[in-house]
Amino acid sequence: MNLSPITHSDSGPASLPRVLDTRHATAIVVGTIIGSGIFLVPTEMMAAVGSSALVYAAWIVGGLLSLFGAMTYAELGAMMPYAGGEYVYLRGAYGDRTGFLYMWTWFAVAKPASIASVTTGLARTLGIFAAFHWLDARALGGPLPVAWSQIFAIAVTWLITGLNYLGIKKAGDFQIVFTVLKALLILIVVAFCFGYAHGSWANFATGVSVPANGGWAAAKGFMIALIATLWAYDGWNDLTMVAGEVKRPDRALPIALIGGLVIVGALFMATNAAIQYVLPASAIVATPRPAVAALAVVAGPAGAALVAAAMALSIFVTLNGTIMSGARVPFAAARDGLFFRRFASIHPRFQSPAYSLVVQAALSTVLLLVLGRFQQLFELAVFAEWLFYLLTATTVFWYRRRQPYATRPYRVYCYPLVPILFVVSAAVVLVASFVGNLRGSLTGAALILAGLPLFTWLKHHSNSPKTHPE
Repeated sequence: MNLSPITHSDSGPASLPRVLDTRHATAIVVGTIIGSGIFLVPTEMMAAVGSSALVYAAWIVGGLLSLFGAMTYAELGAMMPYAGGEYVYLRGAYGDRTGFLYMWTWFAVAKPASIASVTTGLARTLGIFAAFHWLDARALGGPLPVAWSQIFAIAVTWLITGLNYLGIKKAGDFQIVFTVLKALLILIVVAFCFGYAHGSWANFATGVSVPANGGWAAAKGFMIALIATLWAYDGWNDLTMVAGEVKRPDRALPIALIGGLVIVGALFMATNAAIQYVLPASAIVATPRPAVAALAVVAGPAGAALVAAAMALSIFVTLNGTIMSGARVPFAAARDGLFFRRFASIHPRFQSPAYSLVVQAALSTVLLLVLGRFQQLFELAVFAEWLFYLLTATTVFWYRRRQPYATRPYRVYCYPLVPILFVVSAAVVLVASFVGNLRGSLTGAALILAGLPLFTWLKHHSNSPKTHPE
């Protein structure tokens, strides 16, 4: 049966506690979005479009499209503030099978792959420092060699999983403190760049040659830059997965989703401007880490180290948000009778979805141990994310039509234009990722559909799914 958003309650005997306030929710949005992307994507963007003006146009358009997605999710989240987020909206609109396939994709591949990717990026970023050069060395030989960087990534995965195991309040407090510290480090980087005596506003008028200056090739270049910004803004949806633990969600979720994206957009634009104030377009294109290169010009090796530290901290905080949110999806499905009952268990002392957290970390560990052989799993994470972004955004139309009188504490502005624009942008990103990596995308689609036999088996061996209390 479909999950009606108006049948939930807060009286369930096994509910996760609502202990997160608006500050925690905003920190989850900001801290999860800002990873290493802002420090890296300016190179790809400049190479694709060739001019500062078009780079900023891509940042603005990408920010607006992400904001439209957040506004759409804000209506859904405020209307159905329950653990699982997108799973809840999809199951309610399109039934058990669609909800299960979303859960299966997130549980089996997308979230573990994202965690593995984030921790690997953290190890590589720390490898910039001389004190961490040992991460590149091999720890174990044999048919499946293991580097110290893999062991480090596994250890960090279990460390942050342990923090979340102790309760979301502790993980949320961690998110607030280190998100603020992350933002301060970014602002320090920006201040250093704009304080550089030899910086020049003329750099904003520089450009580089691109394959073509007009027509389809130019549009394709802008699309590449736009997709890069959407990757950088990715992660804002994670808050909806922990909505069942947010106090006053009718108010906190819209404020955090929309306000958090505005904060992120301001930090992204400021960082990009700071880099361009120091480096001309040709220098940005020539380096894989433009922020590091800019601070190296401004303050030498110490400046480069500051950016590397900011990158590492950004990735660390992103990891906390990713682990926190991912465990709530199989937890929600298990409570509805759509997954193994053990995943619905709540730790009696710490009030966390302990079993779900542990299994998620175990799957991430497996991926980290065989990282070199399963690179396309990370591309699957991208493919799956945008497929379900698109499907989830369309549910707002379903609920408006089928449940017109349901309580909606927040209504998306300019409906239906805003959701339509986000759905179209998600479709464009999905097609671009599919065409750009056809083999990986087909593999991803196959892995998503591989959940169907398990769904059939679970439906046959369990009672009819029930609406879970919150």
